[in-house]
Amino acid sequence: MTDPYKVLGVNRNASDEEIKRAYRKLAKKLHPDLNPGDKRVEAQFKETTAAYDFLSDPEKRRRYDRGEIDETGQPRGPRYSSRPGGTQHQRGTRGFGLEDDADFTEDLFTDFFGFGKDARHSVKLKGADVSYQVRVPFLEAVLGAKQRLQLADGKTLEVQLPPGTDTGQTLRLKGQGLPGRGGAPAGDAFVEVTVEPHPIFSRDGNDILVELPITLYEAVLGATLNVPTIDGRVSLKVPPGSNSGTQLRLRGKGIQAGRNGARGDQYVRLVVVLPKEVDAELKAAVEQAARNHPYRVRGKLGTD
Repeated sequence: MTDPYKVLGVNRNASDEEIKRAYRKLAKKLHPDLNPGDKRVEAQFKETTAAYDFLSDPEKRRRYDRGEIDETGQPRGPRYSSRPGGTQHQRGTRGFGLEDDADFTEDLFTDFFGFGKDARHSVKLKGADVSYQVRVPFLEAVLGAKQRLQLADGKTLEVQLPPGTDTGQTLRLKGQGLPGRGGAPAGDAFVEVTVEPHPIFSRDGNDILVELPITLYEAVLGATLNVPTIDGRVSLKVPPGSNSGTQLRLRGKGIQAGRNGARGDQYVRLVVVLPKEVDAELKAAVEQAARNHPYRVRGKLGTD
């Protein structure tokens, strides 16, 4: 390990809290679960952990700052003692801060990640969160349905979509992320939903919008027609003299706001459609009506 202050990116006058914050930031970025298979990052994580372990020990930090020990905790300069027979040996490390410290202070591993006390030997860390994307048919999204999702580990999971699910909504699956380390809990899975468009229905908040084509005769005379809704067909009364663009409401036939919320409405917009071929009888009737009952429709444009 190099200078522990440089490893953590802090200066020698940094407070204990500043050192802890620096370590939190680095450990979160370099954790092996977030960088699977990257040996270089794994080595950086170990070095960062060792640096924090070293500087969070007040005695080691004081002795290091005074130049008595190096980054590994070894005393600077050899110390020898004589033994019978003229041989020399280096003294043991006890007394120089390398022995196990039973009173090792709980650090970031305890108060932030939930690690055990001695992070030098056993690291506990909650598993990383994972993200998925799923495309859902329109009716399954607005009505609520179960959707099968294949996870990163190959397992499949059944996800319950709540009624009214919309594009961009994210579902949280607790404990379905990457496994934790050292007995810590797994992370969570976040599923972002994209709702596929429907050929008939569209939505505006919790309301459903539908365009209903009607004939010229139904528009003039009125009619009772079957209209599709997200729950199935219902009857709708079209008033006589209805124009294209007329909007009729079906109360309570929209989307439910959550599992227990009120439902929106369905709005039916009428579109008058002429026959593909105008026969002589219809043409003659329209010509006579145009002569006998003319009316203006472009007054606002000032072109009539």
